[in-house]
Amino acid sequence: MDVTVTESQLRLVLDKLDLVKLELLRLRSMLLPEEELSGEEKKELEEALKEIAEGSCVNLKDLIKELG
Repeated sequence: MDVTVTESQLRLVLDKLDLVKLELLRLRSMLLPEEELSGEEKKELEEALKEIAEGSCVNLKDLIKELG
């Protein structure tokens, strides 16, 4: 079975994935307020926020791997 999507549809999905990832990070911080981010985690969060602001995409396989 083949599925064909347009570039704009793919961009929409990738944008939604970015928003989901950001929301997961927000929820994590709300649920674990006593846990402070390590220097590496802060750097990763800053990079993720920068990528989202720039409209960069996230590789779906990498996202699934990262979120488990």
